[in-house]
Amino acid sequence: MQCGSPSAALRPPDEIRALGARRQALAEYFLQTTHPGTIQLHGDTATGRAYLSEVARLRGGGSHLNYFVYHDRYRRTPDGWRFIERVAEFGYVDTTPLAGSAPHAAGDAR
Repeated sequence: MQCGSPSAALRPPDEIRALGARRQALAEYFLQTTHPGTIQLHGDTATGRAYLSEVARLRGGGSHLNYFVYHDRYRRTPDGWRFIERVAEFGYVDTTPLAGSAPHAAGDAR
């Protein structure tokens, strides 16, 4: 299963922030960790991989436990390196209800 497209990398930063805010509003909690991958330079372009895991509980009751790889392409610009493309390849997706819960912040009366 793959998602992503070159056009997704062309969104302006304010649209990317808005998408993150909408996703955050849907989740009771969401934790995503990135694990070391590789980057290979090819002059002014590069390719890379990043390995991720994520766990989320949605406010509507759904849950996600996912493991996937980002396959990235980058280009050097006068302003630094920029993404050209990011494609997510999911290796494991589990939507069964999570058994645990998120710890509450210090001072939270819940």
